[in-house]
Amino acid sequence: MLQRMIAEVKETTGHTVRLTSLAFAAAVGLFVTTCFLCAAAFVAVLQRHGPVAACLTGAAIFFVVTLIAVISYMVRKRSVVARVARPAEAARSAAQSFLADPVLLASGLQIVRMIGVKRLVPILAVGGLALGLLARSQMAESTAEPAE
Repeated sequence: MLQRMIAEVKETTGHTVRLTSLAFAAAVGLFVTTCFLCAAAFVAVLQRHGPVAACLTGAAIFFVVTLIAVISYMVRKRSVVARVARPAEAARSAAQSFLADPVLLASGLQIVRMIGVKRLVPILAVGGLALGLLARSQMAESTAEPAE
């Protein structure tokens, strides 16, 4: 089970790195293209209408590009929030059924007998603290996302 979780994390991380690098390359290409288009528009307007009109044209082009980026960000964020909400509910129900497994409880009792209660208490305290911090960060993320 642990190996499967590690494999899933590795696979997800690999996909994320690849997608991030592709998105970065596309963003750089879009930025360079936009710069050249703005420079061409600036020179064309500068020759016909003067420097003030050329500056206003450049500002309008960058404003349109910014609006497109903001709209695409909002659409993407909304789809990601909707996609993340469903697996979170499934994970909660899976965790509840996971803790109700009698084989898991029997294994836990054997571990307690083998290690001993006195040595196990500090380990459980640290684990409980880590679990509490993880739960608090998850709740903070889930309450902060819809607010934006």
